[in-house]
Amino acid sequence: MYDYIKGTISTIKNNSIVLDNNGIGYLIHVSNPYSFEIGKDYKVFVYQQIQEDEHLLYGFKTIEEKDLFLKLISVKGLGCKMALPILAVGSINGIMDAIERENILYLKKFPKIGDKLAKQIVLDLKGKLEFIGVGISDDQVETENELKEVLIGLGYKEKEIKPVLARVNTSLSIEEQVKDALKLLLK
Repeated sequence: MYDYIKGTISTIKNNSIVLDNNGIGYLIHVSNPYSFEIGKDYKVFVYQQIQEDEHLLYGFKTIEEKDLFLKLISVKGLGCKMALPILAVGSINGIMDAIERENILYLKKFPKIGDKLAKQIVLDLKGKLEFIGVGISDDQVETENELKEVLIGLGYKEKEIKPVLARVNTSLSIEEQVKDALKLLLK
């Protein structure tokens, strides 16, 4: 029903925030409430969960985070209250990489995720996490293309480079990105 809500943070709790929008305070459960600041305006992407006895809002700073959350809650046995801590502990790219590489040990480090559920996550989501490029700015795409060209120039094939590009921090200088990418390629 809701896609996002714009407003000002009025309260921060241990697992949620209150977002004031035109005098209405929305209680929104988030993975890391302390990444928000009281009095600051935010656009919070939301997912509304409706149950018999309660209506809950789950919030995310980016659309990619929301998309990953929606994929995670589609897994049999994994609900909203278990998916939110996964986003708090892991990075989006790290989680997606673990699923694609079938890294069960990485997935088991999250709260309440055991061997059986980690395998179920891989089974249900491997090959289905194709939204990596959604919401990427033109600058990030340009930087990613530059990094790709440098790595191809160093002799790497495009199929080797593709999984690494998603894991490199694009806010770093191009030199640092190349160093990070080479470390990942040599693993």
